[in-house]
Amino acid sequence: MPISKYINALKNIDQIYDGIKNDIFKTEYVEKIAASRIKICESCKEFDAKGDKCMAPGTQPCCSLCGCSMKWKSRSMSSECPAGKWEALLTELEEQKLINND
Repeated sequence: MPISKYINALKNIDQIYDGIKNDIFKTEYVEKIAASRIKICESCKEFDAKGDKCMAPGTQPCCSLCGCSMKWKSRSMSSECPAGKWEALLTELEEQKLINND
């Protein structure tokens, strides 16, 4: 795994946290968005169902471009597809305010 993917993961730690949190504390809205995103990803050549390119082993399916688990990336409303197939719906600041009820 290239070191650049690990550096990128550290830069996006808030997005990873948000995706994990949204997976644990599910809402209908986030689940609809996640399902739509994963459907798009499943038809992409970068979709890694086996997990060979996952940053964290055992978190497949993932994206072979960034190494993110699709289970969490698709649930982070401030994340976007590295191949440009879907966009972030919130900025990281907006997502944090929503989480913190600010």
